[in-house]
Formats: sequence, structure tokens, C-alpha cells
Amino acid sequence: MPHGSRTLRHACALALGALVLSLTPLLVAPPPAADAIGSGYLCTGYAACKKAGYPHAGYAQNNKKMYWRMYAGHNCTNYVAYRMVKAGMPNVRPWSGGGNATYWGQKMSSITDQQPRVGAVAWWRANVPGAGSAGHVAYVERVISPTEIVISEDSWGGDFHWRKLVKGTGWPTGFIHFVDKTINNVTKPAVSGTPQVGVPLKVSQGSWKPAATVRFQWLADGTAIPGATKATYTPGPAQRGVTLSVRVTATHAKYAPTTLTIPTSGPVAPGEFTSVETPTVTGGPFVGETLTATPGAWSPKPENLEIRWRANNVTIEGATGPTLTLTEDLVGKRIAAVSVATGTGYKKAVKKSASTEPVFLGRIDVQQPFHAAGRNRVGAKMRIVPGTFTPPDAAVTYTWFRDGAPIPGASGPTYDRYTVTPADAGSRITATVTFTKARYKTRVLNFAMGGPVTTRPKLRVRTVGKRRAAVVVVRVAAAGVNNPGGQVTVRVGKQRATQHPSGGRVRVRLDHLPRGRQKVWVSYTGTSVVEAAKTSARVWVKR
Repeated sequence: MPHGSRTLRHACALALGALVLSLTPLLVAPPPAADAIGSGYLCTGYAACKKAGYPHAGYAQNNKKMYWRMYAGHNCTNYVAYRMVKAGMPNVRPWSGGGNATYWGQKMSSITDQQPRVGAVAWWRANVPGAGSAGHVAYVERVISPTEIVISEDSWGGDFHWRKLVKGTGWPTGFIHFVDKTINNVTKPAVSGTPQVGVPLKVSQGSWKPAATVRFQWLADGTAIPGATKATYTPGPAQRGVTLSVRVTATHAKYAPTTLTIPTSGPVAPGEFTSVETPTVTGGPFVGETLTATPGAWSPKPENLEIRWRANNVTIEGATGPTLTLTEDLVGKRIAAVSVATGTGYKKAVKKSASTEPVFLGRIDVQQPFHAAGRNRVGAKMRIVPGTFTPPDAAVTYTWFRDGAPIPGASGPTYDRYTVTPADAGSRITATVTFTKARYKTRVLNFAMGGPVTTRPKLRVRTVGKRRAAVVVVRVAAAGVNNPGGQVTVRVGKQRATQHPSGGRVRVRLDHLPRGRQKVWVSYTGTSVVEAAKTSARVWVKR
């Protein structure tokens, strides 16, 4: 049929006529903002709507013309066809067959769905709430949300309107997308920055026609990242190795939104720690001193921070932690601390402190020798005769040893007030001279005072004269020795006798001696501890 049928005109009128009487106040005062009300009329009539800010797109001047072979004038199909032609479509009905509103969505089902878009055709099937027996069509002016829209419409036997619809009773059967009004991207948004943990990425808005509100959503391997809805995004450790992109959506109240997905340059690389404060080392570079290191500061703050020590830039095995005590094997080497930062999603980072001066250990030199003097005999004097040394302020200590064990109280250059004691008999006496000074290597001189300490015996002789004989009793006593060994020989004239002391005592009888006063000779061989000795006595040999 060349025009919309009488049934179509009636349907468009029925769809709207029941509400016309309620619109009179809208012609007197500007309507409220569309977002502020529920479903309802915003204005009625070409002039009143235009004055209230709701235009008719020139239809008031062109409504006597037929578009898409629909009836001219107040007619829902002719008005919507006019808007499609004005949007750039030819004035030729896009389908064959009748022009009733109910046919629109049926014939154009390939481009009809449930998604409202600015510039789309809101379509009601025949006999559904909000439409009569021929259905109804309107022009989508604004999409507030997927469930709230603003439409403009005309109706046979009625008038021109703007209405707000909230999804529910009377919601369109579908939306026909002939030539939706979309936002055109003029300059494509671009991502600046390298995808790396801890490094901000930023996407530009691009430019759009018409100017639009731009929203962002960052994606990780195509999945939206919760809360990442700003123009800048800093990848965290969880994004290491994933590929990021950003969805840019341009919206405008009178246009269908346009969405672009902008990729980044590649997978997110591990982050890098930045040293903002260099580690430091305090303490003198001397053997025995303890160095202390601070780890410095990093950005961002690492999960783990460790101090390692180096000598001449070579890692000291096992030397970790904030302190290092310098040992002799480090002499001459420069010491540095290395701060090691690690964290999930980040590369390991190291920062070295400045190196110390070479580790120093001074040498104590003896210029004129020290030497031992005295004899290793009970009652003798034993001492160390000092020499000279440098540095002259080094501390000197003397230690005396008995068979390798320190002797309590024996700590001077002269042993036990110049005299060797009986307790030393048979023992070996040694001594050390120790030189100490901070930052110098300790030096020790060792002195051996000869073999075992000896003791001089005392020989006591008692004689008894007999007829042509003599009895001689010899007692051997030695300080520090309870039971001296050795041999005792007694001689009178040509007669002699030799015995081993028992309990330090020897008794011999010499016969065949000349009568008269005779001299008795006594000799003692001694031992390794008790020295040899001789003495004499006299005896009166009887007739």
C-alpha cells in the first residue's frame, strides 16, 4: 500500500491518545529534567516542546510530506521515517509490504534487538501494552541507562510528544538499528609507558565527534581488573607476564556509545627497584673492629632486604647481616656492603656502598732482643731481661708456665720474686712475653728456661767408730723431692761401699780400717732432678 493504512493511523493514535489530556500543564511550564522523573510525558506539541528544549528536528515544517510512503501529518510511522531520512537514509521503504508499525520490527528483524541506542527506532508490536492493533514506533532521543530512555514521537489523531520510559509495562518490544547516531572517533586513544610492574601506564582520551564523556576500564588478558577505571594504571606484581589493554568508552546522552580496546606494547615486564639512598658503612678498617652497614632506601619498598659483604669486590662467603668483624685474612682489602632488594614481581636489585680504606693490622717489632737469665734451680733467680720494641706504647705482659700451665701470680719479668720454688723441682719452666696494641697484630716471644728444674741436695753424715771398722750413716735431703734416688758412695782409706738411698738414708760398715782418726769421704751421684754432691767427715777407728 502506498501509504500507512487507516489501521496504522488509528494504532498510533490509540497508543498515545489516552494520555493527551494529562499533558496540558506541560504546555505552561518547562518540564522537569528527564532523569528526575519516572515514565511520563515531557512535553506536547511542536511549539511547546521546542520552547521547553525538546526539538522536533524540523518535522513541523515537513510533516505534510510523505516519507517511506507513510501518511503525512501527525503519524508515528511518517515521523520516524522522516527522522531516518534526515539521518541519511533514502526516502525508500527498506522492506516490501505494508507500512504498519507492527511490521517494522518483523521485516527488519536482522537489525532489531533489545539494546536501546540513540538514533534507533523504538518499536512496539501490535496489541502489546503501549501500542494498538497496528503497533507503534518512536525515535530514541536519549539513553539514560539500559532500562531508561527518552523518545520523541508523533501519532495519528494526536500530537507530537517527548516521553521518558522506564522499563516495565509499555516498554518497547525492541529497537531497530537503521542508522543509530554514534560517536565518531577522530583521534584514537593511545597508551603511553612501558608495561612493567610498578611503572604507571596512561591512556589518552583521544578525540571524539561530538565531544563525549570518556570512561576507561583496564583489562588483564582480556579480563576487567576490578577498580582499574582511571586513565592511569600501575601494574602490580599480580600482572607480571600478562598482557594489558584498556577499554575506552565514549558516551553522550544523544548518541550510542562507542568503545575501543587499546592494546599495550606487550606482556608486563618485572618491576625494577630504584635506589633512593645508598648503603653506608661505619667503623674503622682495622682488624678486630666491627663494621656496621645500613641498607639504604629503595622505591618501592622491597619485600626482602639483605646485606652482603664484599672484600675487594669479591663476596665474603657467609658474611651477611648488618655487621662484619674484620679478621686478619682481610688485611689489605677494601670492604663494602651490598644492599640486595627482592620482591614478588620485581627483578633483584643490588646497590653497593662506598669501600673502606684497606683493612689495617700494624706490626710490633722487637728492636733489641729480650732474653732469659738465671738458672733453673730451686732457690736460683730466673728472669726475662727486657729489650726494646716499637711502637713503644704497646702493652707488654709476662706469663710464666710450669709444664705448660700458667703459674698463678707469676706475671712479671722476674719469676716469683727472683727465686725458683721447691714446687718447681722436676718441672720445666717457660715464659712468654706478649705485646698488644689496638689495630696491631699481637706478638708473642717464647722462652724456655732450660731443662727440668734441679734442686741441690744436703748430705748429713753420722759416723760411729768400731774396732778396726766404721759405721757411716748418710741422709740425703733435697728441697721439692721427697725420696731422692741416685747412689751414695762412702770411702775410708782404701775401703769403700756404695748403696742406693732408701727413704733418703744410707747405712754402710767399712772393715779392716787402720786404727786411729780417719777421714770419711761421701759422694752422691744425684738424679735428673737432684744434683750431685760431696761431703766429708771424720771417724775414730778403735784398736
